[in-house]
Amino acid sequence: MRHLYADFIDRVAKPARYLGGEYQSVTKDHADARVCLAFPDVYDIGMSHLGTKIIYSLLNKDPRIACERAFAPWLDMEAELRARDLPLVSLESQRPLHEFDVLGVSLQYELTYTNMLTLLDLGGIPLYAKDRAEAATLVLVGGPTASHPEPVAPLVLSWAALRVKIRAGACTRRDALAELAAEFPIYVPALYDTVTDEATGMTVVGAPNDPRAPARISRAMVRNLDDYPFPSDAPVPYAEAVFERASVEIARGCTEGCRFCQAGMIYRPVRERSPESITKSLLDGVDRAGYEESGLTCLSTADFSSITPLVVKVGAELRKRGVSMSVASLRAYGLNEDLLDELALTRISGLTFAPEAGTQRMRDVVNKNITEAHVEESSRRVFSRGWHRLKLYFMIGLPTEEDEDVRGIVETGLRMLRIGRKSVGHRAEVTVSVSSHVPKPHTPLQWAAQDSFDEIERKQSILRYTARIERSLRLKHHHSGISFVEGVLARGDRRLAPVLEAVWRAGARFDGWDECFDLERWHVALEAAGLDARTYLDTRPVTARLPWDHIDVGLEDGFLLSEYRKAVKGRASPPCGKVAGMLIHHTNLADADPDQRRLVCYDCGVACDLSKMREDRLVALRGLGATQRPRSRDVPAALVDVSERGGGSPAEKGAEQGRDRETDRAERVRLAGYIGADIAYSTYRIRFAKIGRAAFLGHLDLVRLIARTFRRADLPLAMTRGFSPKPRLVFGPALGLGVPSLGELMDIDLEHTVRGERSWNIAVDAARVELSADEVRDRITAVCPPGLEIESCAIVRLSGHVLAREMEHPDPGLGKLVQAVDVLIRPSPDGIAHDVARLERVTASFMAKAECLVERASGGGSDNHRGSKKPARAIDVRALVTEMSVIADEAAAKLCDALDWPVAPALFRVRVRATADGSAKPSEIAKALGVWGSDELRGDHALVARLGVVAEVTTPSAAPAIDDAVQNV
Repeated sequence: MRHLYADFIDRVAKPARYLGGEYQSVTKDHADARVCLAFPDVYDIGMSHLGTKIIYSLLNKDPRIACERAFAPWLDMEAELRARDLPLVSLESQRPLHEFDVLGVSLQYELTYTNMLTLLDLGGIPLYAKDRAEAATLVLVGGPTASHPEPVAPLVLSWAALRVKIRAGACTRRDALAELAAEFPIYVPALYDTVTDEATGMTVVGAPNDPRAPARISRAMVRNLDDYPFPSDAPVPYAEAVFERASVEIARGCTEGCRFCQAGMIYRPVRERSPESITKSLLDGVDRAGYEESGLTCLSTADFSSITPLVVKVGAELRKRGVSMSVASLRAYGLNEDLLDELALTRISGLTFAPEAGTQRMRDVVNKNITEAHVEESSRRVFSRGWHRLKLYFMIGLPTEEDEDVRGIVETGLRMLRIGRKSVGHRAEVTVSVSSHVPKPHTPLQWAAQDSFDEIERKQSILRYTARIERSLRLKHHHSGISFVEGVLARGDRRLAPVLEAVWRAGARFDGWDECFDLERWHVALEAAGLDARTYLDTRPVTARLPWDHIDVGLEDGFLLSEYRKAVKGRASPPCGKVAGMLIHHTNLADADPDQRRLVCYDCGVACDLSKMREDRLVALRGLGATQRPRSRDVPAALVDVSERGGGSPAEKGAEQGRDRETDRAERVRLAGYIGADIAYSTYRIRFAKIGRAAFLGHLDLVRLIARTFRRADLPLAMTRGFSPKPRLVFGPALGLGVPSLGELMDIDLEHTVRGERSWNIAVDAARVELSADEVRDRITAVCPPGLEIESCAIVRLSGHVLAREMEHPDPGLGKLVQAVDVLIRPSPDGIAHDVARLERVTASFMAKAECLVERASGGGSDNHRGSKKPARAIDVRALVTEMSVIADEAAAKLCDALDWPVAPALFRVRVRATADGSAKPSEIAKALGVWGSDELRGDHALVARLGVVAEVTTPSAAPAIDDAVQNV
């Protein structure tokens, strides 16, 4: 089926964002219920969202449910859709959003509210719940901001599965929602009255107006995460995503009680996945998707009870596969020696942790539970292991903050930079990243004032002034206007709904992106609504009712207020779930088993079974084999040369002083997934088609996709050397974005392997064999994503290969082999039939010309250091075309069907030279023939494709003749 966006998708940035068809995506023709997960940000970000992966996998495992995805279109795509009056459709089935039973929106961040309105509007769903028909799509909103939903409450309704009854007239929409609200933890705004709080003037939620609705809405919670293993079958992104890795959420909740952290409050209690479940999910995710990166993530990985032995176990398995691992959300006190030694074996070039405040007084205010000594010692440990990059996260605008606390942020960074220089000299880099505090609902600081826009800018100027003395210290701070709007929305009430609509209609999109944000829109909308932003940002009386009080996140009444009062006094509270005074958990049974001291609990209201928590930790350590204390490791003063790793990672640190340095280095490189000269390899020449959605992959995306496909097939890639190794992969002549091809060529080097053995389990001294071309072809074909079709595979011996040294004529590389390409052109409609006779007349006329000049645009490049654009230049297309013919009748119909083109009676076939001296683009050829069509951005134009590449000599790996290509189709 031709995609709804096929006629114009090549005109927007990153077309693959909107086309779907990714490996492991799920499309169901028949289902009892259809759900679309709509993420209110671009594909690049949404495809990295762990929650979407979990829900997508979980729902699609039910044969009765079809779960699909949609993402907020970028500005250029939205403009194209509106210009053509086309809806936003799902990636899987191309259904408009209003055709789904349920639309699920995950609001991770207040600045995505306007994007949600874009999703609704382009999806054909009215913005306001009151304007939707009885049987209209039901909108379910989740994510952290669902704990304070009032600014968007009039714009959404909660989920229901009663659409059939509504359509049949058996119940009303309101009745269906009331039934669900009575049974599930669902907030339905229409079922509650609102009142005005006298102390603040805020609109707050009052009593329910339906007896079936609860007075307060409780949160939903998964008590045992192992009941829902983290999925390893999530779709693998076509286009580049922000985090392209197999990540696993290892725990939910946090023990630390940081007073500014909403997630640490609303996701209590701490629940850990078992090490067995984590390991299986992570390795399965790597093996099934073909990722070369992986990650462990949760609110605080340093506080995962068995993090060190877990990293040791998982890291060893990942290194066999040549896969790197990141560990997110480390704490300054959590960087123990054993964990750092293990992380030093990965490809990361630096570490990140968050002191949050620049002075100890402020760290006590926010209950950060770290000291200056912890920060310094962790920095010393990081730099002493050879890392030269350290990133520190801080906040300004915290309650009781003084200017000296602000200056302390930069001063802390400078002290860490001096520590780094003692270990790694002037290569030491410290980045200080500073955000502005937004007092979030359901945190102890929810009553505190947020700094005004002007005050935030003043404090940022203090940071810049203090940092001026050291250019090597990198200072970054967030956009003060974005923080201002985030505070208004996070702390807002239902009166902000018209403001959201107004700024959206004024053009607000992607407000969390600096390049898209416009503060003036928000000022204008707030003023038009008669609202003062300071009302939302000022201190709230602790006796006032808050707009989110009707949402029960499970905390005891009075707990947040008690913590707020401690914050104002600068008093810290101990972490829960740990022995008093302990910062990190025991890493082995020898220490953990005999320690029977009580675990801290300070009665937050969440029922934690501390006895079970202790026993679960012992079980995890046993399962990981962490029975004894690890032997201490001395860090040598000198590090082995790490030039092949870019100098950023200490992974090349020698482990045994007695070993030959070069042998030791080669072995470490091999274990890390790099290819040494001693491993035998073969070069395979593969002919493949790149059609459908895959045609809209850029070259870098295609390289990533090919590499993942080979990893999924367990075909060990031979890699380049360096800090970021790449597959040894060579393509034929470049193919333009959006141009499909029925005959591409690539050469790829694959290591020899051991039959019946996974590549990462092959012993160093094992006897390896060359895989046959047929086996390579079959294994790739089995795991290729839609749009990439393997047509043939042959082994070639290129000059430089050990087996080619005795050959009189080694096989030529693609650069020498390919001399031309065959281009297909379907003329743009102009009101006159493009039949065979007309195309033959055009062909004869063109071939009779001495020259035919077409102007080639500059492409935005620059021809000098000042960045001025290259001038347009004329291309003589006729001089590049060597032959031309017309394909008609059945052959033309087959080609149109293969390329998903409208059927045409005839097509042009043009052979054009492709050499180092240059070639002509398919669009330029069509213009030279006079069949390109309109030059208007949204006008009709010819359809072009590549039939194949033309080799200098006829070999099994060269492109087929045209008759063979048609037969293959």
